[in-house]
Amino acid sequence: MNAFLKHKWIAFPVVAILFSSIFYLWNNIRSELSPLEDRSYIRINLRGPEGTTFEFIRDYADRIEYAADSLVWEKESLLSRSWNGGGFMNVFLPDISDRERSQMEIAEELSGAVRKETTARAFVQQQSTFGGSRGGMPVQYVLQAPDLEKLEEYLPQFMEQVNESPVFQMADVNLKFTKPETRIEINRDKASLLGVSTLNIAQTLQYALSGQRMGYFYMNGKQYQILGEINRQQRNTPMDLKSIYVRSDNGAMIQLDNLVSLEENVAPPQLYRYNRFVSATVTSGLNKGYTIGDGLDEMGRIAKEVLDESFRTALVGESKEFRESSSSLMFAMILALLMICLVLAAQFESFKDPLVVMFTVPLAIAGALMFMSYSGVTMNIFSQIGIIMLIGLVTKNGILIVEFANQRQDAGLSLPEAIRNAATQRFRPILMTSVSTILGLLPLVYATGEGAQGRIAMGVAVVGGMLISTFLTLFIVPAVYSYISTNRNIKEEEI
Repeated sequence: MNAFLKHKWIAFPVVAILFSSIFYLWNNIRSELSPLEDRSYIRINLRGPEGTTFEFIRDYADRIEYAADSLVWEKESLLSRSWNGGGFMNVFLPDISDRERSQMEIAEELSGAVRKETTARAFVQQQSTFGGSRGGMPVQYVLQAPDLEKLEEYLPQFMEQVNESPVFQMADVNLKFTKPETRIEINRDKASLLGVSTLNIAQTLQYALSGQRMGYFYMNGKQYQILGEINRQQRNTPMDLKSIYVRSDNGAMIQLDNLVSLEENVAPPQLYRYNRFVSATVTSGLNKGYTIGDGLDEMGRIAKEVLDESFRTALVGESKEFRESSSSLMFAMILALLMICLVLAAQFESFKDPLVVMFTVPLAIAGALMFMSYSGVTMNIFSQIGIIMLIGLVTKNGILIVEFANQRQDAGLSLPEAIRNAATQRFRPILMTSVSTILGLLPLVYATGEGAQGRIAMGVAVVGGMLISTFLTLFIVPAVYSYISTNRNIKEEEI
């Protein structure tokens, strides 16, 4: 201790290095809303090309179900649902203690299998800790354009870049311009000449194709619906529309081929708006090794590269929750620092001593980030809460030294003698309280079972911060105190 205080100027390069480490690690540690937890549940989303029928998706779902049956032998049950153009499949697993493989390992193997089925697309999704109950993709990025034509021009380029990026898998967009559409043009003059009104043609097509309920009938004591729809074999292609007959005003049956012409086209099935702008929401999963923070950074890079100044972007779903939680926790951290400073200023009746105490905070944050980086822990809501906890835990060490040094000065010791005596006398209490805290938190670092990932993230951050700050506080705080704190005996002495 004495040797260090003789070269106390070393404290400031050390603090500078720690601040540089904090800046570097904070910007390079991967971030996400929360670590993925084993919830004994996997969801497989199915999506087919635009205009695909229920039978097509049903057959595709059967092949995916066969792959899930052969690979996931641990499953308890499997629930599948399909509709025109898409579907989903829920795979329920037994409790984590009753199987050898984790949910993540099963999902990774299943992802490789479903990619081999290329007639449609399937994405294996694992429910996140927060925001995943709605079943949406983790990355949800909204493009807002002044008009539809602008969006139609730039959206294909944007999606091409997204699909080529190694960060994303199974990227999709809700606004599509590939929906098959058939426009029916009525020859009004010919229809009028044959005594067929436009209303008759519209009603005939509605009865033939809509599947609308027309009424009920009873048979053998049971009620049945009457649905207006012709057989599928007679409505498979657009040309089948021309073979439908419509009744004229005089009762004659006239084939629609004589009255209408067909024009095949593509159009968006639905238009979307966000903040009064025409919008399209790009959704995507993440490849192995990437977090939601990486995904949003990559989306921002692509948007800057592809879109012009007339576009605006926004986040929805889990992506929005991630950004909001990050900013809220940063605000909470700054507020915690401010509150501690104000309380300490009132207790010490000085602004210098709280400043000395607050030098323990960067020591703890640097230690937490170092251990997180080494352990592969992401910056998530649990690790951030752990860092906020550190602010209160480590300032205690600085308070013990500074308060005791002030008491030693009041007892008549000079400032150098007082801080030297305080650091020596407070060594045992600081070490005892810090070691007991670290030992109490070690079970979090080595947690297993359900929810273990969140506990590990918090435990690594707190234990790492406590370890580094405990030892550095005993050297940094005395050195800073000797430079900054007031000499209560008004003596100018050097160590």
